[in-house]
Amino acid sequence: MSSTDLVKAMVYFSQTLIGTLGNLFLLCHCFYLHFTKFQLSSTNLILKHLAVANSLVILFRGVPETMAALGLKDFLSDLGCKLVFYVHRIGRGVSIGNTCLLSVFQVITICPINSRWAKLKSRTHKYVRIFSILCWIFHMLLSIIVPFCVTDKWHHINITYQKEFGYCSSIHHKKSRTIMHTALLSLPDVLCVVLMLCTSSSMISILYRHNLRMQHMHMTNMTYRSSPETRATKTIILLVSTFVCFYSLSLIFHAFFIFYNNPNRLLVCTAAVVTGSYATVSPFLLMKHYPSISNLLDCIRKTKTCHIMRSI
Repeated sequence: MSSTDLVKAMVYFSQTLIGTLGNLFLLCHCFYLHFTKFQLSSTNLILKHLAVANSLVILFRGVPETMAALGLKDFLSDLGCKLVFYVHRIGRGVSIGNTCLLSVFQVITICPINSRWAKLKSRTHKYVRIFSILCWIFHMLLSIIVPFCVTDKWHHINITYQKEFGYCSSIHHKKSRTIMHTALLSLPDVLCVVLMLCTSSSMISILYRHNLRMQHMHMTNMTYRSSPETRATKTIILLVSTFVCFYSLSLIFHAFFIFYNNPNRLLVCTAAVVTGSYATVSPFLLMKHYPSISNLLDCIRKTKTCHIMRSI
């Protein structure tokens, strides 16, 4: 095994380990709040789905990439390749959908009382639960086309062109079909991105007007701190910005894969890292900035015998 392959394996393994632990901690925290009834909110429900989806994205891409970089060959059968790419695609779609749902929920939460969205505040928990379940079902059905486009490296020989990804191959008979499948899979993601940008713009506008109203309080009270809703809103705006950056890079790489039959292996590796970057980074952004999670972390730092840790 070359030094380059060893470096790639270390990068994949580090990303997989860090991302999995981050999402696992986020998931455990949400379940703790759920079972202790300390905080039953729509936000925690979204974060649970987001943590599970992110974990699927990381594990079902990071583990095979790490094994391939270590020099293992033919460790996935045709069925294994289809399953890996299918589950990875579902996790990616649900992750995008729940990030969008979190953004929409937050803009409803902080909207003024006289806003037309204010009447939805009391019913958001019911809507969030329904949309989260529908998101999983929708992406399970939409991603059915993925297994038909993926196989193991040595399964087919009579093909128009084949793109090798180290441990599996993407096979298509016509480039027009590839473009059609890509457009079909990308359309919901693009719509979610547009909706996230709109809600983020709305949140920025609401925060700006709020800061103008609170300007006098800032001047007269030096100990003033922003409300939990304001801090959560800023966190979600940061989360959406991070997602849009990584998603844009992922689209650029995917465009190369469509128009080039034999993509460079380094390009494939970089695309794999970029694909898992949002799922790896997002739980740490939430743990650092989201009020309930950051309070738990502060408690852990201050005392090793924290009651929350004993309960978990």
